[in-house]
Formats: sequence, C-alpha cells, structure tokens
Amino acid sequence: MKKLLEVGGLIAAVVLVAFGIGAIVIGADGRSTVKDSLIQESIVGTPDMSPDGIKPSIEEAGLTGVEVPDCDVADQEIDNGDRARCFAEYLRIHALESTDGLVYAQMGQFEAKADAPESELTEDGATNNPEFAVTDPETGGPKANGPRNTWVTATALSTALNSSYMADQMGLFGIVVGIALLLTGLGFAVLVLTGAVRDPETALRFMQPRGRSETTS
Repeated sequence: MKKLLEVGGLIAAVVLVAFGIGAIVIGADGRSTVKDSLIQESIVGTPDMSPDGIKPSIEEAGLTGVEVPDCDVADQEIDNGDRARCFAEYLRIHALESTDGLVYAQMGQFEAKADAPESELTEDGATNNPEFAVTDPETGGPKANGPRNTWVTATALSTALNSSYMADQMGLFGIVVGIALLLTGLGFAVLVLTGAVRDPETALRFMQPRGRSETTS
C-alpha cells in the first residue's frame, strides 16, 4: 500500500509540474500576443488622457456624472492591457464630448429635417424615421447621424481594448496558477522522495487508530 502511495505521489507530482509549466507558458504567450497585437495598431494616448488633462474638456463640454479615470496614458504608446483599458476609459469621455453627453440609445439613426415634427425627434434632435430624415446626396438615402456613428466607432474600439485588457489579465492569472501548480507538484515530489509517506506516525494524531497509539507508546 505504501509503495502504491509513493508511485501515486510521484505521478501526481509529475502531472502537477507538467500542468504548471504548461499554464505558465500559455499565460506568457497570451500576454505576449496581446502586447504584439496592440503595438501593431500604433495607438498613442492623446495629450489630455490624464486626470488633470481631461477635466477641462469635461467642464467645457458640460458633462455631468462622468467619472475621471485615475490612470494616465497621455502621449504614451498603448502596448499592454492596463494601458488599453485606460485608453478605453478616456475614449468614452471623448465620445460623450462629441455627443453632448448622450449615449447610443438616446440618439437617432438619421439626421432630421428642419421641419420634422417634434414627436419624431430623439433627444439629440435626430430621428429614427427615414421619412423625416435629410437625404444624403451621395447615396440618395437617409443621411446618417454623424455623432451616433462616432459613438458606435468609439464603442467598438473601446470593446476591443477592454477585450485586450481581459486577455492580458487571463494570461497573468494563468501564470499565477501555473506557478502554484508547479510549487505544489515539487512539494509532492519532495515529500515522496524524502520518504515522508513511509512514516507511520501521522501529524494528525486524532486520526490515528487507538490501538496503534497505545502500542507505539
């Protein structure tokens, strides 16, 4: 039975070490992929992407209820998950500035005609009814609402940047888990190889059979 425990312990140690190394490698590769992908996009924070730099823009736009980020990526290259998330926070503020504080659901799909009835207008003065939309001279169809399209574009980029942040954090989590598995596996190996499983004396004495305890004493 003890021999079986020793073999089982060694197998468990090898498996844990292997999984630990694998998790570390996969996690590191994931973070490297995120970094390389962000660098390829050549994104650089604008000069106002700092707590002090963004406040004047918020006040000038008359935005309320907007939380100022506590991070700073002003004039910095966006090359990791933390910076990507920070850039996305400032990008949302820029989008709100361009839409007068309105979000996607509050804006109309089309630019409204000057004589469009008020009942057909959205909060931003646009409309969702093509009948009361300005005609686009290039397409001949309803003219798209520019601020709304800006919001859609900003949201799409913010979502991609936040996804990069999540991927980066998952990679970091994989590395931490890998280190934990590696250390656990090495600990098992040390216990088995030093003969700890062959020691008949258990540290949990209350689990030891009473007969054996009396005999050994």
